[in-house]
Amino acid sequence: MQRVVITGIGVISPVGNDINSFWNSLSNGISGIDFITRFDTTDIKIKTDAEVKDFDPKIYFADKSEIRKSDLYTQYAYAAAVQAMADSNLIDYENTRLGVYVGSGIGGMATFYDESIKLYTKGASRVSPHFIPMMIGNMATGMISIKFKAMGPTLPVVTACATSSNTIGEAYLAIKYGRADAIIAGGSEAAINPLAIAGFANCFALSESTDPKRSSIPFDKERNGFVMGEGAGILILEEYNHAVARGAKIYAEVCGYGNTSDAYHVTAPHPDALGATNAIDLAKKEANITENDKIYINAHGTSTHLNDKAETLAIKNVFGKKAYEIMISSTKSMTGHMLGAAGAVEAIASVLALNNGILPPTIGYQVPDEECDLDYVPNQARKVKVDFVLSTSLGFGGHNVCLVFKPLIT
Repeated sequence: MQRVVITGIGVISPVGNDINSFWNSLSNGISGIDFITRFDTTDIKIKTDAEVKDFDPKIYFADKSEIRKSDLYTQYAYAAAVQAMADSNLIDYENTRLGVYVGSGIGGMATFYDESIKLYTKGASRVSPHFIPMMIGNMATGMISIKFKAMGPTLPVVTACATSSNTIGEAYLAIKYGRADAIIAGGSEAAINPLAIAGFANCFALSESTDPKRSSIPFDKERNGFVMGEGAGILILEEYNHAVARGAKIYAEVCGYGNTSDAYHVTAPHPDALGATNAIDLAKKEANITENDKIYINAHGTSTHLNDKAETLAIKNVFGKKAYEIMISSTKSMTGHMLGAAGAVEAIASVLALNNGILPPTIGYQVPDEECDLDYVPNQARKVKVDFVLSTSLGFGGHNVCLVFKPLIT
């Protein structure tokens, strides 16, 4: 079995459209959450979101006609992939040994919404001939594959909010077992529109707070729902010897992956956190984490009552009394919930925390909750070197994922 490392990173997010601005925001507790600007919210009870700002697809697309023919979620993924490949400096590779695992929880939601309105207001003849390829959830993977002539293993994943943690985990396994030398892995989402907001709001998932500073407050007793975010995160996973042979910069080693299901409910986590517990425990064991190791967890931490309670319980189930020594934070307090992109963006935050010895905070934390009584690194980043970083993701449908990263030890 092969070792797997991370050699490149790219990100489009509500707190920055490149790695430096993204990390500067997270490490300094700067939030990307504000009032919705994409549409009139007069008739919608949700007032805040976490929008990507100042994104210019023309920077990334050589053929400008591709912008018109692609959904925003694909543009975000494509841009992050271009960044990640440039960061990795992966230039000379065997095409059939480079793969693409990029997922989306919803896919081309903006296109679906816009073309539906066009159908009902202007008729069927006005629906775009590009509607289907723009909408389908595998197109980000397809366009990235075409861009880099990547002909190796290719696998879009759809597991709701766990999507891009699964893409990273499955890419890790593919390289570990010799199916590829490198894989472009991650996820993307662009679902901020009236239909998606209304849908999530009507199933009581979104925060109705009118104060952006108190909208996404993971683990706080006054939390009342998540804030919709958007963007993309891409990582280049590479076989260790392949990376070393070309003199690649190595951010971290991927050393654990847990993937389970609650088999319980379509939206609610298991009340005993069984699936999340199993996912974390599987990843912990694969990574050979011991009682003496110092650990940071970048939590799923959505700011919903059920998720944060269940996730806290899962951490206690796995680590016992040691759970109270573990440092945990939710960067969704700054980025909002980026849905299918969340896992990859949080994996990037985890790797950067490991590299920089700085743990991003859970901002906006004010009111402790007796059911969420661990160390959530409240409000201020913490300078700490850790042995392992875990990144957890939980998705509608009962999907649970845990990834583990560690510093490279040669």
